[in-house]
Amino acid sequence: MREDPDVILVGEMRDPETIGLALTAAETGHLVFGTLHTTGAAKTVDRIVDVFPAGEKEMVRSMLSESLTAVISQNLLKTHDGNGRVASHEILIANPAVRNLIRENKITQINSVLQTGQASGMQTMDQSLQSLVRQGLIAPEAARRRAQNSESMSF
Repeated sequence: MREDPDVILVGEMRDPETIGLALTAAETGHLVFGTLHTTGAAKTVDRIVDVFPAGEKEMVRSMLSESLTAVISQNLLKTHDGNGRVASHEILIANPAVRNLIRENKITQINSVLQTGQASGMQTMDQSLQSLVRQGLIAPEAARRRAQNSESMSF
């Protein structure tokens, strides 16, 4: 980099070159924000690793496990009154357990950490949807349509 930015925003991280540059910038102490079109935090981590060839995946998992701070996934839903939109959020905080799961290629287990990580500031998309229904912001039907596990939705 020619400049010394404090914050870097990477629009859409779609290819190995872009993701690799973002990871390198994060490793060198820059605050990097990136966007991906995925449906959840674990799928975001999986997508970042999956764009790389098989021979590079272990290195990428290591880099990601060391530099990741959080993954926030969001959905926009129509409000119950129809006068606007509200965001539901899935929040994954890269604590030692999450970092270890990424490093060991146990990404499918991230959802278990999410479900039990509320004390650390984490929440699943379904937990967020349930909260929005309880607040009267969205209809239960809208929450069920967007839920990852609609059978577990209780209001």
